[in-house]
Amino acid sequence: LLKIPVGKGLTYKELAKKFGKPKAVRAVRYAVSKNPMAPRIPCHRVVRSDGEFGGYRWGAKKKRALLKGEGVHPHSRL
Repeated sequence: LLKIPVGKGLTYKELAKKFGKPKAVRAVRYAVSKNPMAPRIPCHRVVRSDGEFGGYRWGAKKKRALLKGEGVHPHSRL
């Protein structure tokens, strides 16, 4: 997560593939959701494959605000 640049992102599926476990999307999503150090560890930069921002431990409104502050807008493909 620390290697994802500001204004960029990955999907949960892409992140699972980077770990060599392309079918572990749900496990990756669960692990990302347990990040206790957000936004310091930028889990908000991981989104759903359909381009939607998805959920966020501190609420979708906060995730949307963080991404918007980085120049990412709703329905963008990061």
